[in-house]
Amino acid sequence: MTGKDIKDLFSKEYTIIFVPNVTEQFKRYSFPRFFIHLAFGMLFLSFVALGYFGYLYHAQQKLLTELDSLRKERATLTLELHKLSNQASEITTQLARIEQFDKKLRVITDMEKAVGQEGKDKFLGGPVMDTFSPASRDYTQSLMDSLKGDLGWLKNNADSQEVSLFELDEFFKDQSSLLAHTPSIWPAKGFVTSTFGYRRSPFTKRQEMHEGLDVSTQVGSPIISPAKGVVIRAFYHKGYGNLVEIDHGYGVVTRFGHNSRNLVKPGQLVNRGDLIAEVGSTGHSTGPHMHYEVLLNGVPVNPDRYILED
Repeated sequence: MTGKDIKDLFSKEYTIIFVPNVTEQFKRYSFPRFFIHLAFGMLFLSFVALGYFGYLYHAQQKLLTELDSLRKERATLTLELHKLSNQASEITTQLARIEQFDKKLRVITDMEKAVGQEGKDKFLGGPVMDTFSPASRDYTQSLMDSLKGDLGWLKNNADSQEVSLFELDEFFKDQSSLLAHTPSIWPAKGFVTSTFGYRRSPFTKRQEMHEGLDVSTQVGSPIISPAKGVVIRAFYHKGYGNLVEIDHGYGVVTRFGHNSRNLVKPGQLVNRGDLIAEVGSTGHSTGPHMHYEVLLNGVPVNPDRYILED
């Protein structure tokens, strides 16, 4: 561009005339066309820039809103996974109790070991994380993988237990007499103060074999027969105090010692749940309790194996 062109550019003008009112003189303002064009161009660019930045602002706000929504959704899903994890733990615990019940049934019926015993100590749990951090993502993925594995284990374990309980059901259909004569309930309600096995004797202070369970409760509390049978002895024994013995057949005999009163007589038939004695502290006893023994073919065994209720 030559100097003449530049001069022509600035010499061309736009004139703006203001008319205040009819009695005053006109006011003229002249501006180079270049500045007017530049001003309108700048104004246009300003509007474009303002619109662009406004768009960016609204887009950013939308993204932030969506991100916040995703965070909340992720936190909710993580919490739900945690709840499912806890439910899986509860189901696992219930299955463990069923397995124990299954095991006891098989012990008293002399059947083979219950199936599906492996892995019953598998439990789930963990804190809830509600961030978008890599650690949170790793935790959530790990929890999902673990939950899938545990649900698969629970399904397989439940299938095994179903087969096992079906076998027991078929067995009991053919063994109703055995079941009726097999001890399976608590003879008295109270607190177990001494279990089956070796313990320090309260009298000799030496390690001695305790051949039964001691259930502590109030004097006069009822003692019931744990199964159908025949009373073979009901008398006073120096060590056991007032003692009741019941023959349930199939080689199983139960004993109940330290009673305050015996309520049955030898030769009497009893059914499961019949009242046979009352709790006391007779014989060699340090306080009111029921001493309960189970003998299988004359050999003392752990009575807990023959108690199917909680």
